[in-house]
Amino acid sequence: MEGDRERDPLHSLAGCERILILGRTGSGKTTLARELAAALGVPHVELDSLYFGPEFSTAPLAVLRERTSAAIAGDQWVTDGNKRAVRDLVWPRADTVVWLDYPVYVSLWRLAQRARTRTRSLRTEAARTGRRSGLPRQMLAAASGVLTALRSHRGQRREYPRLFAQPENRHLAVARLRSPRATRRWLARVSNDADPPG
Repeated sequence: MEGDRERDPLHSLAGCERILILGRTGSGKTTLARELAAALGVPHVELDSLYFGPEFSTAPLAVLRERTSAAIAGDQWVTDGNKRAVRDLVWPRADTVVWLDYPVYVSLWRLAQRARTRTRSLRTEAARTGRRSGLPRQMLAAASGVLTALRSHRGQRREYPRLFAQPENRHLAVARLRSPRATRRWLARVSNDADPPG
């Protein structure tokens, strides 16, 4: 992919200070961002945690943008998320993109596993407390995640290369990873090359 010619994040994260993980719903963006941030010894900024509150409540747009600006003000971080509402804040600050461009079945399988785990947890909590209000919301969230993954599959493959090629995004060095196995190998390689956290 086009990007900063002096950096090649597919093989090394040398010179990569602010890394954005992109990918469709269920691709494992947050897990990878957390692991990569730990390996590099830099903060992990989870955009979803700035947006979602208790019981699937969401922050108003102005609050989300304010929280995001504050969270990415530092010189080094790894963040994850596709939110268009803060793209104009995050992309100019980032210098590197890691794009998890997996087959759609990977996301669907992971979403199913996530829904099963969360539903089991909510059922356990409901049995303990007698409250069942979280279960219907969890089922709606799971269905929404599947629809989002299906809708975004082709859209991201068309949109991201076009966005990366735009002049305002030419500063981004891009690593496009096409399978979980490729991502595991990549993470092991760049983690081994990284300086140990200080």
